[in-house]
Amino acid sequence: MRFSKTYVRTLREVPTEAEVPSHILMLRAGMIRKLVSGVYGFMPLGWRCLRKVEEIVREEMDATGAQEILMSAIQPAELWEETGRWKAYGPELWRIKDRNGRDFCLGPTHEEIFTDIIRDGVSSYRQLPVTLYQIQTKYRDEARPRFGLLRSREFVMKDAYSFDLGEEGLDVSYQTMYDAYSRIFTRCGLTFRPVEADSGAIGGKGSHEFTAFTEIGESEIAYCENCEMAANIERAECRDCDPSPTDEALLPLEEVHTPGTKTIEEVAGFLGLPKEKTIKALLFQKYDEDGKEDGYVAAFIRGDRELNMTKLVNALNIPEFAIAFADEDKMGQATGSVGGFTGPCGLHDCTIVVDSELPGLKNMCAGACKVDHHLVNVNYGRDYQADIVTDLKVLKEGDACPVCGAPVRHTRGIEVGQVFKLRTKYSQSMGATYKDEKQQEHPIYMGCYGIGVTRTMAAIIEQHHDEKGIIWPVSVAPYHVIITLVKPQDEAQATVAEQIYQELTARGVDVLLDDRNERPGVKFNDADLLVMPIRITVGKRAAEGVVEYKLRREEEKEDLTVEEAIARADALVKAEIRGI
Repeated sequence: MRFSKTYVRTLREVPTEAEVPSHILMLRAGMIRKLVSGVYGFMPLGWRCLRKVEEIVREEMDATGAQEILMSAIQPAELWEETGRWKAYGPELWRIKDRNGRDFCLGPTHEEIFTDIIRDGVSSYRQLPVTLYQIQTKYRDEARPRFGLLRSREFVMKDAYSFDLGEEGLDVSYQTMYDAYSRIFTRCGLTFRPVEADSGAIGGKGSHEFTAFTEIGESEIAYCENCEMAANIERAECRDCDPSPTDEALLPLEEVHTPGTKTIEEVAGFLGLPKEKTIKALLFQKYDEDGKEDGYVAAFIRGDRELNMTKLVNALNIPEFAIAFADEDKMGQATGSVGGFTGPCGLHDCTIVVDSELPGLKNMCAGACKVDHHLVNVNYGRDYQADIVTDLKVLKEGDACPVCGAPVRHTRGIEVGQVFKLRTKYSQSMGATYKDEKQQEHPIYMGCYGIGVTRTMAAIIEQHHDEKGIIWPVSVAPYHVIITLVKPQDEAQATVAEQIYQELTARGVDVLLDDRNERPGVKFNDADLLVMPIRITVGKRAAEGVVEYKLRREEEKEDLTVEEAIARADALVKAEIRGI
């Protein structure tokens, strides 16, 4: 492609709306164009990059035996109602009506659609296993779109679905996709790690999130350097602290006056107790699928801990949007709780959820459900009971690894893909079954596998950029080589530039020839911003058959003959894309 014929509009200033490098640089390089908040279009250079990421995904998916199809983004509500997700998915589901008042949604994911395909077409065990996938635009009505393509309302995703005879087959399909994802993200040039993850609104049990490490990532990852434990913080299990010594006697329950001590820090300081000897209360209002109030929840954890909301909603078996902090006065009238002084003793008419380490701790301090009063020597079993006892804690940096006990570390990253073991969650609710050799009917076992294609593109930029612009890996760069023709009017320079352009193009190398009548400084700046991995500058030594050769990722430049430059560029592209 000749730059003079390309529609590229670069920006010299940082857009005020952009906060992170990928968003800033894609706007500056004219790769994307904002339509409204969270909705972007792709301009020529951005579209070329996106297609290259898609092709890597497609090649690796096809290599596993998965078959590509394409379904509509418009989905009828009745399929979602079969699985109960029409209401349970929450406000991110983009609901629409046609002119006849029939309900539809713009698909954020396609479990129901693919399950419907299989239940209509599969009846015998001989037809399984099968894996289908698509690369398609998805929609989620994000409350706070931000960071450009990292959290948008419209995005491109690859979603695949495996259908197997049972658990053993699902395990094979899951591992096949897990391995394919590792190859995909490696080919895209990402530094990443698969970590255990929560299944969220997709459901099922068993999931791994593929996380590209970067400081601006919204995913917080806990990992252990002593073993292979790695998990999204929402999913990371915690090791309960060692219980109180068995010889510690249970002391009599006692109410103490603690005026004005509503926080853990205040009550611990007032009573001279370590925070580890206190119990923290968090009060919530539940809502049903129609948004109506549906009871109260009191969650209790050790005073120095933080509540993991994902673990709480999973324990309650409700979607995340169906719970919010309670109005303390209103909840107090219904349950006996008192804002700032709530404890597990004496509460009524609410669901009490207790963190798993509290039953093993003795003689704790908790609110007395009475203004300006606390209870000391509170003990589980004797003084209070729970409706649910489960791990509710956030695994903090420095806490004991749940696997080996070594201190865990934290890092941040961008979720670029996730794999799920759905098992029979959708097949049972939608009646997707097969008959075995004895004509006995069984539910089909399913897996679900997603890659955020546009998000992957942004993650690559987050890991590969400098102050000048993006440093694309060769595999996904819009063009592999940019030829900077310093003086288009110079016949010798124009001839050499054309020779390089034609020969590299003939070898299958993507080349952008900058033949514009612009100052050299403008061309060099654009070459850095537009991020072609290889820059060949045709300048004053063109008549001698010598050009300047430079890799975008390196500082060094070198003078090469035209033939050497062509051979060097061709070899690099073949090595990094085709593995030759």
